[in-house]
Amino acid sequence: MVQASRWYRGGTSRDKLHYRKEEIRTTLQELLLYLIFLINLCILTFGMVNPHMYYFNKVISSLFLDTSVPGDERTNFKSIRSITDFWKFMEGPLLEGLYWDSWYNNQKLYNLKNSSRIYYENILLGVPRVRQLRVRNNTCKVYSSFQSLMSDCYGKYSSKNEDVADFGIRSGSEWKYSTSSTNSPWHWGLVGIYRNGGYIFTLSKSKSETKNKFIDLRLNSWITRGTRVIFIDFSLYNANVNLFCIIRLVAEFPATGGILTSWQFYSLKLLRYVSYYDYFIASCEIVFCIFLVVFTTQEIKKIKELKFAYFKSIWNWLELLLLLLCFVTVFFYANCNIQNFLLLGQLLKSTEKYSDFYFLAYWHIYYNNIIALTIFFAWIKIFKFISFNKTMSQLSSTLSRCIKDIVGFAIMFFIIFFAYAQLGFLVFGSQVDDFSTFQNAIFAQFRIVLGDFDFAGIQQANWILGPIYFITFIFFVFFVLLNMFLAIINDTYSEVKADYAIGKRPDFELGKMIKMTYHNALEKLKLKKTQKEDKKIKSNGHFVQPTRRESFDESEIRRAEQRRKWKEKLQKKYYSTEIQDDYQPVTQQEVRELFLYAVELEKEIQYISLKLNRVTRKFSALQY
Repeated sequence: MVQASRWYRGGTSRDKLHYRKEEIRTTLQELLLYLIFLINLCILTFGMVNPHMYYFNKVISSLFLDTSVPGDERTNFKSIRSITDFWKFMEGPLLEGLYWDSWYNNQKLYNLKNSSRIYYENILLGVPRVRQLRVRNNTCKVYSSFQSLMSDCYGKYSSKNEDVADFGIRSGSEWKYSTSSTNSPWHWGLVGIYRNGGYIFTLSKSKSETKNKFIDLRLNSWITRGTRVIFIDFSLYNANVNLFCIIRLVAEFPATGGILTSWQFYSLKLLRYVSYYDYFIASCEIVFCIFLVVFTTQEIKKIKELKFAYFKSIWNWLELLLLLLCFVTVFFYANCNIQNFLLLGQLLKSTEKYSDFYFLAYWHIYYNNIIALTIFFAWIKIFKFISFNKTMSQLSSTLSRCIKDIVGFAIMFFIIFFAYAQLGFLVFGSQVDDFSTFQNAIFAQFRIVLGDFDFAGIQQANWILGPIYFITFIFFVFFVLLNMFLAIINDTYSEVKADYAIGKRPDFELGKMIKMTYHNALEKLKLKKTQKEDKKIKSNGHFVQPTRRESFDESEIRRAEQRRKWKEKLQKKYYSTEIQDDYQPVTQQEVRELFLYAVELEKEIQYISLKLNRVTRKFSALQY
């Protein structure tokens, strides 16, 4: 009796089934708790993003980047290529865009400490700042044959080559080097990384004074051959949407000559708690911290219980990564609020000085990036709970089975890929922008795979190697390697589906468990009959047990008939005693029918094995 009671339904242990049910129940509880955490985190992330941020950036960037120089419709900040164009921009679109002190009919509406209101809605905080960084002469070496033609040599910008000496008329901060008094990060430009400090001057509250200042700097050659970059920094605030906009316009003067322009527009919500919705977000932040403490405690308990076995699961590593990102998010959030509290008031006190909000923008951008990664991995963790689903289990099984083949294929793929990338960089790098650097060449080849390429530029750079490079790359990478990659996954997925077809599937599925829990709840609420009541048949007012089934249903009859047809066809083709002169190859349809026939036979064998196990248990019970 003991042996018979330990087994249930084909040899599965009762203790094991009870353990699996407890595991399912625990999984459902964890899923429910995690969904609440995920919803709370989504509210936080969407609460910190304002739809007006995009329109704010778009309006301000259009004003300073797309406005043309008077008399020259083709010249704006984006198209600046010479020093002359730069001064035209400074004295034209920049000056007109910064100073809005009257209405369109010249009526003065604002008298708030003579502050400008760009587009009549955005307050200019403090005054703008212009900053220049320079390099010393003789920071590079002129070849001996050309020293008679060129004696001066100004190299590329670096901290070693930076010029800190006074120059020009040597009167005023714009002609004297000043160190930075803030902790703003270095700027990563198009052709260099630039430090803080430099030759700095701030603009005036008066439009006419600022214009005269620009003219004076231009006439006294403030921009020379040693100039390597000029920064234009200012900040705006829009009270209607409670957003700050920190703007930086950058003009780089590379050692090759010319000017390269870039820009940064950051719309931020530095004043967090203003409306009732903001206080609701604050309550969600408190709930987030509570969840973080709970999840951290759970993981510490798991590590103590499982020890080194804890680190064998990829989901546990994902859990640790998510917790780490959450703690980093809390750190950045606390630091941003502390910096806002300490600096925001000081920056807003003086309207006659430059207000350096770039440092605050730097921390907020990093905070946004960290919380974006956090919400990404938080959604990825959902796969841990839905992996018990049949479809998701097939996906995970497919990836786990073919991982070795994919790694081997990836090695071969990237050997060919990087070989083509270096070939493209060396052949087209000096003439095609997409191949100007090795990193650009790598991304350009990924774009070629996706169908985005500049064949005309490649062909113009080298009319012989260009087409050869393009055709061979498309053939080997797109037609051969990518199809090999798809074939690996497709074959593995077919094997997994075949295993699932013959019964090799997870011990339980989350969807079935949820459905079973739902039906049990209905039965307890007496909204649905129990299974025992459904199995009984009502006769003359009394319930009797159903009689033994005497016939098969239609599906079983159809399956048996199909198996008989397959058997007859296979016997006729492969087991016939007659000698056939012509060789008949096996078709794909016949292979499929043979496979299905084998699957049906295995199911039938499992069914017979189940019956034999039940008979064995009955005999064992009779002996005891």
